Amino acid sequence: MTITATPCVKDGCLMVRGKVVLTEVPKNIIISQASSGSAFLGATSSFPNSRHVFTLGVLEGYKLLCLFRFKIWWMIPRYGKSGSEIPLETQMLLLEVREESAVDDGISSDPATENPFYILVLPVLDGEFRTSLQGTPANELQFCVESGDANVQISQILEPVFINSGDNPFELIKNSIKILEKHKGTFSHIENKKIPAHLDWFGWCTWDAFYTEVNPQGIKEGLQSFLDGGCSPKFLIIDDGWQDTFNEFRKEGEPPIEGTQFATRLADIKENSKFKSSGSDGGCNDLHEFIDMIKGKYGLKYVYVWHALTGYWGGVLPSSETMKKYNPKIVYPVQSPSNIGNLRDIIPDSLEKYGVGIIDPQKIFDFYNDLHSYLSSSGIDGVKVDAQNLIETLGSGYGGRVSLTRQYQQALEQSTSRNFKDNNLICCMSHNSDSIYSSKKSAVARASEDFMPREPTFQTLHVASVAFNSLLLGEIVVPDWDMFHSKHETAEFHGVARAIGGCAVYVSDKPGNHDFEILRRLVLPDGSILRARHAGRPTRDCLFRDPVMDGKSLLKIWNLNKLSGVIGVFNCQGAGNWPLKQATKDMASTPSSISGKMSPCDVEFIEEVAGENWNGDCVVYAINSGSLSKLPKNGNVKVSLANLKCEIYTISPIRVFGQDILFAPIGLLDMYNSGGAVEAMDGNMSLSGCIIKIRGRGCGRFGAYSSSKPRSCMVDMKEVEFIYNAENGLLTVDLQGDCNLRDIEFVY
Repeated sequence: MTITATPCVKDGCLMVRGKVVLTEVPKNIIISQASSGSAFLGATSSFPNSRHVFTLGVLEGYKLLCLFRFKIWWMIPRYGKSGSEIPLETQMLLLEVREESAVDDGISSDPATENPFYILVLPVLDGEFRTSLQGTPANELQFCVESGDANVQISQILEPVFINSGDNPFELIKNSIKILEKHKGTFSHIENKKIPAHLDWFGWCTWDAFYTEVNPQGIKEGLQSFLDGGCSPKFLIIDDGWQDTFNEFRKEGEPPIEGTQFATRLADIKENSKFKSSGSDGGCNDLHEFIDMIKGKYGLKYVYVWHALTGYWGGVLPSSETMKKYNPKIVYPVQSPSNIGNLRDIIPDSLEKYGVGIIDPQKIFDFYNDLHSYLSSSGIDGVKVDAQNLIETLGSGYGGRVSLTRQYQQALEQSTSRNFKDNNLICCMSHNSDSIYSSKKSAVARASEDFMPREPTFQTLHVASVAFNSLLLGEIVVPDWDMFHSKHETAEFHGVARAIGGCAVYVSDKPGNHDFEILRRLVLPDGSILRARHAGRPTRDCLFRDPVMDGKSLLKIWNLNKLSGVIGVFNCQGAGNWPLKQATKDMASTPSSISGKMSPCDVEFIEEVAGENWNGDCVVYAINSGSLSKLPKNGNVKVSLANLKCEIYTISPIRVFGQDILFAPIGLLDMYNSGGAVEAMDGNMSLSGCIIKIRGRGCGRFGAYSSSKPRSCMVDMKEVEFIYNAENGLLTVDLQGDCNLRDIEFVY
């Protein structure tokens, strides 16, 4: 019997690869074939409406992972085994399906060995409608389609839910996003976007350091304190607080009313008085002069500034002479029942009362272009654009939320590409599918709620949510892990996460409040970082386990460098609870230390970087403990970690040169992502012996595994001393001088 992968409905059941995924599928559900074994699910209704909820069927018996918006701005993961555990506003659903092995190989100790495959369900955009998934107490899986405009209605929708299956969950998500990219034509896969250069340099954001009180003098003090410590940022984000704003609800001498702060509106595209004529304090007369000064004095390569998608939190000020040319008007947000069914948020709740000054969509490009061209002429290199999801609440009268989001997003991308080189745009508070599937050019987006230094229960949630959100977001943007503090009880926990996240590394330290030991493990002396190649994501065996609340699971995050893999292992248990999830009795007894296993096979696609002469074994170097071990690909090591502790492993495939030389580069041993320092490797065999050549970057202790001691070592054609440990095969050489690419040769 031939079993096709393409989903189909048979006898009231949704079937994928011969497995029943949903039962009791209603008659009004339509299925249409897409490509490569994928399909779309749609539905018909007896009446037109701007919002429909359709039942797809009953979902039971499979492990599932959801990514859902617990509040309007941000997604988090949720784990379960039935439809009732799927929250409102779910934007990705992944199922694990266990399949009995067709072949009994006689070797396995368990005759019922199962080969899992995975089913991906993505609610997407279809015309003017966006889709989300949700479950019911009866384990029904439903999808909700909504336009956000009472005048934009349908009674039939054909392609709101995409479904696909595959044996590798990471390939499945990637391939699915590529199918959707081609089919929908509304967004681009990350491989087809220009990557901003700031990602490869250490950064500083002013937010936690100053909040809205940011000023030129404070920025100078902060940059000077980094310089004094020998670790200078090369990119700077001047966050909220630099703009010229006005709040008509704040009366002088009266205490502020809670919520009115979000109704503050943008009055001008130019900087506020703090950044003008600051005289001896700031040493500058305007923004342009200040940017020129700090770039020259502190070696900054990129300076970004913050603004909201609507200009400011409360939009723009319609009475401002500067703003009148953009035809702004006050409108009042209308929130989706799906959003307020999870956690309400004070910002849209406040703006429902006080309104948003929204620019005419026909004029929004003019606004962005005027703003960005002014910033560019002042020496600003890019923008961080916040509060993007607010647009989904403003679609009434504008053709709906999808249409308005797309108009704003296209204008934003067009303006940033015109006014800033290198696609220098960071999107933020943009986790709705309206934005995700309208992202044509923007290549960086924040992947979780803010880093909150004063919230001890949020630290584990932050790391876990970014890793899981990156499963989806990482195919469309480079996930931004947000800033952290280098001097904080969780500084190493956050630093390691960013070292393997494939993301920017930036802090928000107050001036003089730094831990340079941690920074030097992330940042090279020239200010560059060793960024991994992909978005850091949970390992396959972690996908359906709750690393925050099940009381027993460690979180493992994998990534690849050019010649090696890297795995960060984190104990996220016992420190906090997921929003909207009740703590169980078991959680109270979470052990202070948790053990698990880490294996080279946890690194997906490691064979792609291993080369033809890989012997199947790997060297595993634990960065914090400094231990080195040899493992077969399917071998493992035990990991035990206390709460809020982590370990990071470089996994380097062992290459065979000649008859007897086994070799594996590790990289800079004192950096969290050591393997990021290895650019290339080659081996030359001759009658006189073997020469292994490595292209490396950075400075400090450079390490490799070698099965035998080399005769000599050369760095940039000069012979240097090296240390060889015959017990474990660790070969080290000290790279001195600058951070340029080096030619390292070991002669055997």
